[in-house]
Amino acid sequence: MKNNQINLFNTLTGKKENFIPINQKKIGMYVCGPTVYDFPHIGNARPLVAFDVLYRVLIKIFGKKNITYVRNITDIDDKIIESSKNKKISIKELTSKITKSFHDDCKYLNCLKPSFEPKATEHIKGMISMTENLLKNNHAYEKDKHVYFSINSFQNYGKLSKKNPDELVAGARVEVSKSKKHPLDFVLWKPSSNEDPGWTSPWGRGRPGWHLECSVMSEKFLGKNFDIHGGGLDLIFPHHENEIAQSCCANNAEKFANYWLHNGYVTFNKEKMSKSLGNIITIEKMRKSINGQVIRLALLSSHYKQPLDWNENLIKESKNTLDKWYTQFENINEDVLNEDLLEPLLEDINTPGYIAKLHLLYDKASKGDSSSKKLFLAGCKLIGLLEEDRETWNKFKKSTSMIDEKTIQNKIKDRDEARKKGDYKLADNIRKELESSGVIIEDKGDKTFWKYK
Repeated sequence: MKNNQINLFNTLTGKKENFIPINQKKIGMYVCGPTVYDFPHIGNARPLVAFDVLYRVLIKIFGKKNITYVRNITDIDDKIIESSKNKKISIKELTSKITKSFHDDCKYLNCLKPSFEPKATEHIKGMISMTENLLKNNHAYEKDKHVYFSINSFQNYGKLSKKNPDELVAGARVEVSKSKKHPLDFVLWKPSSNEDPGWTSPWGRGRPGWHLECSVMSEKFLGKNFDIHGGGLDLIFPHHENEIAQSCCANNAEKFANYWLHNGYVTFNKEKMSKSLGNIITIEKMRKSINGQVIRLALLSSHYKQPLDWNENLIKESKNTLDKWYTQFENINEDVLNEDLLEPLLEDINTPGYIAKLHLLYDKASKGDSSSKKLFLAGCKLIGLLEEDRETWNKFKKSTSMIDEKTIQNKIKDRDEARKKGDYKLADNIRKELESSGVIIEDKGDKTFWKYK
């Protein structure tokens, strides 16, 4: 690996490429942030940590002053409106509460703050302007007080997702409507009822479509063409595909982001996470029982592009590793990282390969090799680990590793109810969740007993 060259797998081209910035003094990265309608879960934590590591590597190679990292907050969306109605609280109260919890999650996971964190509601004017531009240039049309983007007006539609629009059926987060010319045409602007949030526009009182937000906010802070756009695998289609279409058409440009990076899915005990299965674990809940470094290391144990199965063994292994690594903890400020250690991170952010090198350095450090110890500690710090002192870690082991008794009793009650209804899958998931939090339960007759591990 010569001259600290970073290689990244680009979803757009389908291959690994040398990362060549547009301008080494102005590197731009945009990552899709949360839609603040409910507490973020472990699946949402993965892109947070994965792209935080990429940000740290970019800082290491190019210098912090030369990197602009933008991560948005979507605070207007149909899901938010529905959630506020279900919870019977105002949208402002809901979005403020979830945004605060998200920021607490970021701190818990030791993620660096982005350069900018724009909210969708702060950029409505820009969204109206981009929509007007698309209409003017015949890339959009108005119908029944809606404004739709016409995918047939963009010849490269489907290039990112490798999908042929003619073979696609409207699906995930694609709004079905008879008003559309093509089933995959997507909303740029939609009308709002008097009860729902809305802004004055040339097409009446309304609100923006989901995809429009990121195009406008990324252009505002990074320009019409920037280096890296990241997000989860589930965002490739339709969200990122639509971002490319509307941005390129609005700006009469061939390119939007040069490198597209996507992290893999997270499963729970080899099952897809879903509310119906009761196996969605929020980061907010984890904060009460598990140290954030354990979660961070667990998330980095697999390559960001690969699937990650979240289970008790993964958490236990990560905790055991940190228990061991903390025996070598010292406060150091020396930047002693070398190219050999960095190599896996430069090769498409290969964190498992990097962690394997940290294990080897730990072995040497534990045998008294002082240079290996310095390199080991600096290496841990680079990926956001071992940044709490040993006393704090030991305190965590004694106290916060255990969830409180009231939470345990409530979980057992939920499990009993699930068993009575014959929903044994949910009951088993609750048992596994308790185990992952350090609690063992045992059924004796019609009673359930529990103990800490």
